[in-house]
Formats: sequence, C-alpha cells, structure tokens
Amino acid sequence: QVHLVESGGGLVQAGGSLRLSCAASGRTFTTYAMGWFRQAPGKEREFVAADNRGGGSTYYAVAVKGRFTISRDNANNTVYLQMNNLKPEDTAVYYCAASTLFSGNFSPSRYSYWGQGTQVTVSS
Repeated sequence: QVHLVESGGGLVQAGGSLRLSCAASGRTFTTYAMGWFRQAPGKEREFVAADNRGGGSTYYAVAVKGRFTISRDNANNTVYLQMNNLKPEDTAVYYCAASTLFSGNFSPSRYSYWGQGTQVTVSS
C-alpha cells in the first residue's frame, strides 16, 4: 500500500522546463517501480516515463524521449519528472503511479496505485 501525491505542475511557455514531484508514503519505496502518465482533454491516459523497482533503469515514451527524465530520491521517497523543452502538446494532467512489479513500463494496468494528478499547461 502506498499513497502518492503529485506537485510541481503549472503554466510554462513553450521551450521551458518544469519538474514534477511525486511524494510517496506507505511501504518501503524501493519495492515499487514508478511511472508517470498524462491525460489531455478528450484523450486517453498515456504513458510518459517509468523506472524499474529501485530506479536502476528508465523507460520513455517516444514523444518525450530526450526531453523528459524520470528520477527518484529513495531516501526521501520521491519520484521526479524533469520536463525540458516543453511543447504545447505536452499540456495534460500528469499522474504518477506505483507498481509492485519489477517494472510497470508503459501499461497503466501494471500499476496499482495512482496520485491525484497535477496540471501542466504549455503555452505557445
């Protein structure tokens, strides 16, 4: 069991950067693989980035590869999504999620716990 709370969203101009945070509480943080997903109005929730249990490996959607970076601070039970060179199409509500599997990867069904989401709006 883990409780997730996202923060760090906001309004940013195209080309700018934001860093989202996901604070986790509950069971030992290192036992979870973590993921970031996003959902824009009228669209399905889509995979953004993920790491494996412990944070040793990372995975990215093609749309964000090279621009976004997932990282974690196990000591502080926090996962981050650094978003650089933001584009208007990145506008969405961003959710963090935790998986009890070694790697949740891209599939929402592999994640058991979800945060409430944080809004990211990129203006052109």
